[in-house]
Amino acid sequence: MSPREYDESDARIRPSRSTRPRSKDRPSHSDAISALVTTVDRGRQTCITEDGTIVTAMRARELGPKSVVTGDNVSLVGDVSGVEGTLARIVAVQERRNSLSRTVDDAAQVERTIVANIDQLVIVVAAANPEPRRGLIDRFLVSAFTEGIVPKIVVTKTDISQVPPFLAEYADLDVEIIHSAIKSQSREKDLARLHQVLEGKISVLVGHSGVGKSTLINALIPESNRATGDVNLATGRGRHTSSSAIALPLVDSDGWIIDTPGIR
Repeated sequence: MSPREYDESDARIRPSRSTRPRSKDRPSHSDAISALVTTVDRGRQTCITEDGTIVTAMRARELGPKSVVTGDNVSLVGDVSGVEGTLARIVAVQERRNSLSRTVDDAAQVERTIVANIDQLVIVVAAANPEPRRGLIDRFLVSAFTEGIVPKIVVTKTDISQVPPFLAEYADLDVEIIHSAIKSQSREKDLARLHQVLEGKISVLVGHSGVGKSTLINALIPESNRATGDVNLATGRGRHTSSSAIALPLVDSDGWIIDTPGIR
């Protein structure tokens, strides 16, 4: 008996688990609403919509690896009522005008974006305790000029120590330098001037820990209740009081202040 020849009819094809064809169509999200990301914390983004509603949201899977940071303009769908316990989804991140990045630590090789869509970079330094460092100021200025952000320098504690002479050199770069006392009679006048500079802008405050960023924000936005800390007498460095970037609305203005973690 000769062996039988096999053909295609003898092949058995195991049916797939799902016979439903996968659609390439994706939701258009035509009902999405616009919002500004004010802070990011453990995978949850706090956003404020155009009508002032505070919404908690999460990144939609369709965004892929794209990050969402403070200052991003996003599109929200789902429950955008802002009621406690509800969760919306971020389905799109609008193109960023600019951004600022930093490494997680000194040994890291990859930078992580922390804020986006900035008008002004406010570099906060103290006249003393801790003393200003030229290298840090220079790095911030390079970042600002590269990203098309207007830099400003705010010098705090001017009533307890003289302003270091080298800071005046930055005026040659058209960088405005603003003084801010902490206890003297000029404090209110200094704060009024700073408020005027911040009006109508999205401004990011950066600087070493202990220079007084959170103290300035508490003075400009009393209800913000930002934690403040003293400078370590042994190391001359400040203690971290801000753990993540957060955007806060400026009082009596359409401006925003973004507080960032200090650098030690």
